[in-house]
Amino acid sequence: MREMTNILFRGLCLAAVLTAGSCTGSSSDEKMTLDDPSANHPIMVEPLTQSLHVSASAEGIAPAELGRFYAFVSNYEAHGNGKIVISAPDGGQASSEVAWIADRVNAMSVSRDQILIANQDAPPGDDRVELNYVTYQASTAPCGDWSEDLAYTIDNKTAANFGCSIQHNVAAMVSDPRDLLSPRPMDGSDSNRRATVVTNYEKGEPTAAAKTADQKSAISDVGK
Repeated sequence: MREMTNILFRGLCLAAVLTAGSCTGSSSDEKMTLDDPSANHPIMVEPLTQSLHVSASAEGIAPAELGRFYAFVSNYEAHGNGKIVISAPDGGQASSEVAWIADRVNAMSVSRDQILIANQDAPPGDDRVELNYVTYQASTAPCGDWSEDLAYTIDNKTAANFGCSIQHNVAAMVSDPRDLLSPRPMDGSDSNRRATVVTNYEKGEPTAAAKTADQKSAISDVGK
């Protein structure tokens, strides 16, 4: 009788373990997805064309538009992808206008192989020069999904709107949306600092940089 009771007890324990496993397996994975804002509200990175039209002549760009021109090229250096395209309508002094602009772009540290010259079709009377480059824009779907009754959450799932504002803030604050696609290549190491550290190490001296008096501070004096 005692042996039969032990067998029955073991069977009940095994059944309880199997039942618990079948109840928690799928819901755990589902909840992990719902608790992840990046899964609920993914940030999309898409190419975006930036354009600028300026009035130009063989002598250069109109003085009133020089500020916009320099800001446009500076933004290309910081966020542009690929080449910067300079195009003007056919005829007239188009070639000399484009050449002047290309020289100024090159003078702003943009290499010649990153400058592309082209012609464009423009409406009659529009002789402005157009500059284009491709950048990337980060965005996510609009927030505000309050379709669920948050006062009744019997399944203990997070709201559909959970994390949306955070994802929007990340998309708005990222300096270069390309960083969300892949990491930037590493810059070269500081050879001067490396030589100093190695030299100090070989001499048995401290390799860390010396701190000034205003850089030394205590987090707390409690307990002293």
